[in-house]
Amino acid sequence: MDRDGSDMNPISKERVEVDGIYTNEWGREEHLHRGQTFPADVQLGVTEWELKEYMFDNHHEGQTDPRLVPKADDKEEGEKLVHPRGHRDRQDK
Repeated sequence: MDRDGSDMNPISKERVEVDGIYTNEWGREEHLHRGQTFPADVQLGVTEWELKEYMFDNHHEGQTDPRLVPKADDKEEGEKLVHPRGHRDRQDK
């Protein structure tokens, strides 16, 4: 589906559909969760909110899986398979 900018951002008192960090027209950030309602601004009153960043509840701590980090004692792999049938390309022909 092609979006041409005709979508409207949610406004205050509408329900939040996606967990995330939202900003209002003046740049105030709010962490909102699905099911809550968008708050009204103290000075602006009813305001428009824009999703800036999704919030994910990940089980990891933001570090690379230790199994994917190269080790000093890892051995280099042998010859590379370049033939589609799995034959090794011989350099000694």
